[in-house]
Amino acid sequence: MSIKLSICIPTYNFGSFIGDTLKSIIDQICEGVEIVVVDGASTDNTSDVVEKYQAIFPRITYCVLDKKGGIDNDLAKTVSLSKGEYCWFFSADDIMRPNAIEKVLNEIRGNLDIYLCGFTLSSFDMQPIVDHNILSTKSEIIFSLSDAQERIEYFRRSQTTTEFFSFCSSLVFRKVKWDSVKPDDSFIGTCWAHSARIFRMLPNGLRVKYVPGPLLFKRCDNDSFSDKGLINRMRISVDGYHRIADVFFGENSEEAFHIRRCVRAEWPLEQIIKMKMNCLANKNTSELMMLNELVNRHYADASILNKVSRIVYYHANLKVYMALRVTVNKTKAKIKPYYKSLKLRLSIQ
Repeated sequence: MSIKLSICIPTYNFGSFIGDTLKSIIDQICEGVEIVVVDGASTDNTSDVVEKYQAIFPRITYCVLDKKGGIDNDLAKTVSLSKGEYCWFFSADDIMRPNAIEKVLNEIRGNLDIYLCGFTLSSFDMQPIVDHNILSTKSEIIFSLSDAQERIEYFRRSQTTTEFFSFCSSLVFRKVKWDSVKPDDSFIGTCWAHSARIFRMLPNGLRVKYVPGPLLFKRCDNDSFSDKGLINRMRISVDGYHRIADVFFGENSEEAFHIRRCVRAEWPLEQIIKMKMNCLANKNTSELMMLNELVNRHYADASILNKVSRIVYYHANLKVYMALRVTVNKTKAKIKPYYKSLKLRLSIQ
């Protein structure tokens, strides 16, 4: 049987989630589709869960590695084990929407290189919150990223780093295109080796289609990249994507500017100040020093907004921050009864 689509799932200690992920896929799976799971030496019940679903659906290839190798290696391993014409990276804690596979199978008939799929941000218990912004359009659109003019248009429309292939579950790609470029070992360990590999396809042509209709639910507040804290998680984003920008487009290019802009959008000043206050409250000088260095890089682009952001960050102190929090909480407490009363009156009307 010819395999058209391989759903490639790297996992590590996600036994509590991967069962729901596999069920959401198997419930709609059809001929010509397989599942590949690469387990980075999990120490929980992941193998029991996967093997249970393997008994229900034999077209699950399950590979357990001898030791934990990191997301970059695990993603590449899933592709190497796949047999499909196209691969769809999928996180082991996300849930596929009904009819998503049918939608993707219809899309890949267009024979493009990359399909960038929309998704819905959800709470930890998978209650939908909002559809994620990727491009500044709600329409399907195709770009040839090897064409400089089309690439700049694509980058100008960017809202988040998802447009630059950061979120795995959003990516469907032609396997032969992936195999046509060699991996760059210097990106292994950054968490973005898959993004770098896609950008390495640019010289030989790279056609991308944006498919905005959400095809999955992304579980928030379960980021495995945050296992060493939020500041380190910010470092992964800033260092990794700044490097991608510099290596593939040059530090002073417009493409690099838009990549850095999207990283700033994902790590807003308010959140960074909260991280600083946490360091000050816990007297964690090493974390604070790391954050200070990150802020300098984060707001390095010459603009009034970046300059103001740096000033606000460096002048923020714990005493003022706590006073503001008290004031805000008191204000919320005062207006809450009036808000409830207004809401009741509106509901009656």
